[in-house]
Amino acid sequence: MRATFVGFVGALTCVMAIDLHAQNTVTFFASVVDDKGAPVTALAPEDFKVAENGVEGKVAKIEPIDWPVKVQLLIDNGTGMETALVQIRNGVKGFVEALPDGVEMSLVTTAPQPRFIVRPTMDKQAVIQGADRITPDSGSARFVEALNEAAARVDKEKGNYFPVVVILGSTTADGSSFVERDVQRMLQRFSDRAATVHVIMLSTGARSASGANQTTVGEAVTKTTGGRYDNIAASTRLATLLPEIGAQVAKSHARQSRQFRITFQRPSNASGPLGQVGIATRAGWTPALTINGRLP
Repeated sequence: MRATFVGFVGALTCVMAIDLHAQNTVTFFASVVDDKGAPVTALAPEDFKVAENGVEGKVAKIEPIDWPVKVQLLIDNGTGMETALVQIRNGVKGFVEALPDGVEMSLVTTAPQPRFIVRPTMDKQAVIQGADRITPDSGSARFVEALNEAAARVDKEKGNYFPVVVILGSTTADGSSFVERDVQRMLQRFSDRAATVHVIMLSTGARSASGANQTTVGEAVTKTTGGRYDNIAASTRLATLLPEIGAQVAKSHARQSRQFRITFQRPSNASGPLGQVGIATRAGWTPALTINGRLP
């Protein structure tokens, strides 16, 4: 075993400090690669040492997880986006082609209200064909409403999986009617389910006060979920940016599907809020540790 402990992510201490007075175990996720960068596919309790405040505890259980990624792709087809139609369709097709087979996807347009073009499916060709059914609408897109509905779907669906939402918005008026508590609930839903949200904001030149809400909410949701936020000025960038994000989602999927859930029993003298946690693994192994398994 390596003698040097690797410091755990600071977020673990903050999150797990909640109600630890009544429990003596902590659960976290680990994605581990060897010295060649290849995923480690099998772990045993003796492969990890875990300590709290320098005192070694016990690794009680290591479970492999193979949770799938499920992707929602939300597209602004409202006012100001008609000139970007070709780039949007091409970008959506490139996004889908960048994902591996077997990933569940859905395609939703957001004007004049959020509506499915393609309902959740693992059929990549169906989503690619759906891209050609994206048509411009004269109404305002509903950026925040679409995100709220996406969060509600994530919250409602049972089972273990990693939700990913990719949304294209613009700086034109947002037709959503919402209050701050709705946004906060949406952010909490995404956070609770370890979702990752990526936002693309296209500057159309026609800015409005409600359009600024899209920027504010978009920046907040990407910060909360560890996603990326891209503000672009030219619609031609969509044809390459969406496939680029698709490739990033594919990479995250590969990492997230080769993780282990580790249950750590705190040292016998530990109580109250979680202290500084460190780990050691076999020589040459590099772990990526999270509290919820999300690896954007």
